Amino acid sequence: METDTTLAVSTTALSIGYEQGKEKREVARALDLALRAGELVCLLGPNGAGKSTLIRTLAGMQAPLQGQVAFAGTDFKKIPPRERAKRVSVVLTDTTSVGMMDARTLVSLGRHPYSGWFGSLDANDRARIDWALGAVGARPLAHRQVAELSDGERQKISIARALAQETRVMLLDEPTAFLDLPRRVELMTILRDLAHREKLALLLSTHDLDLALRFADRLWVMTHERSLIQGYPEAIAISGEFARVFASEKLDWDPAIGSFRAHSDPCLKIRIEGSGIEALWTQRAMERLGFGITETDDSVFEIKVSKDGWLVSRNGHSTALKSLASMIDWVRSQKW
Repeated sequence: METDTTLAVSTTALSIGYEQGKEKREVARALDLALRAGELVCLLGPNGAGKSTLIRTLAGMQAPLQGQVAFAGTDFKKIPPRERAKRVSVVLTDTTSVGMMDARTLVSLGRHPYSGWFGSLDANDRARIDWALGAVGARPLAHRQVAELSDGERQKISIARALAQETRVMLLDEPTAFLDLPRRVELMTILRDLAHREKLALLLSTHDLDLALRFADRLWVMTHERSLIQGYPEAIAISGEFARVFASEKLDWDPAIGSFRAHSDPCLKIRIEGSGIEALWTQRAMERLGFGITETDDSVFEIKVSKDGWLVSRNGHSTALKSLASMIDWVRSQKW
């Protein structure tokens, strides 16, 4: 039987959760997972589905209720603690006290599996620390106090510390949670490039579905039924699974645009003619304002989008408008 040399982490019949006295609270069961080298996997799911619990279980920070976790085919329970720290690094959202520590000192803590907490750093250690800082674009931060850094800068330093640990597996729990959109995109780009270039196995949990669809090589989607769906982002997007897991009475999954769409009830219908980016954003604006889109004759008004602008028609009267903003103003000025 041929061995999958890219398989970094695998689980067999894994059940995760918590033991509360003699009781066990299971949050997911029968998980057969595969995390491979060179891939960025995004872990999604509703609140309370067990994303953080799964991250902590794979990291060895809490024991599974049942089943096995293996690293490169070796049962995790059989790997000594010091050797585990050379195989897997973890970046959590928990805020840790850093005192007067500068960024480089924090990153250097990633070398403790090799030097010990109080060991001295040799040339190889220092080279790895320099590389880790450079890999996340954080060399200019090296001598700044961690307490003075922004959330995005701190997250870079936390990831650099994990990289300094020189593991082949990195687990990250909500690394983009407190970042603005440009910093989230920047961080996801860094992580994807690291996974591909360094052949790392990266698993990160996130609530940002759009970023996960754009950057992940694979998705793991935890469900309310205590199971987990695995697959390529595009395959899951067209399968209907997102609608099953996340959709609600006020939210629909639209596979055509790869996003959720809020809808109100009742919903007036309009028709939109035209193509291109202007027509796309016109549709999104109308949906935001509470209108449904139809191709039938039951619309309350029509919009024709062309290179010359927007032509809106209602009750036999037409109005020509030169911008999307003026068209939105027209819609909002009407009595519906």
